[in-house]
Amino acid sequence: MIAAKSGVVVNVSSVHEFIPWPGYAHYCSSKGGLKLLMETAARELAPSGVRVVNVAPGAIMTPINERLLEHPKEEHAVEEEIPLGRMGNAEEVAGAIAWVASAEADYVTGTTLVVDGGMSLYPKFV
Repeated sequence: MIAAKSGVVVNVSSVHEFIPWPGYAHYCSSKGGLKLLMETAARELAPSGVRVVNVAPGAIMTPINERLLEHPKEEHAVEEEIPLGRMGNAEEVAGAIAWVASAEADYVTGTTLVVDGGMSLYPKFV
């Protein structure tokens, strides 16, 4: 990518790069580390025309949330904390990744695109 003077590195992070999640310190610390890695790589690679971006999903219907999906009361409690009122799906995250990797996002680097239905706006998480 450096030799070509173009390219995009897209990391899949999580809202837990900035929202603590009790019982998941290992997960949160890995996502927080990925955030700083992305920011540092973006600074280093931008002069070479290479962009580096994180995409941070919120509550998405994936295996990490299987327990929620098996317990409707817990699922409802999480959905109440999301302004759009529902969990997201993998296709919505994939769409964000496709956009940020495209030429339409050529001026986007060194940042995190949050795909969370507004979950991180909830006062409990701020």
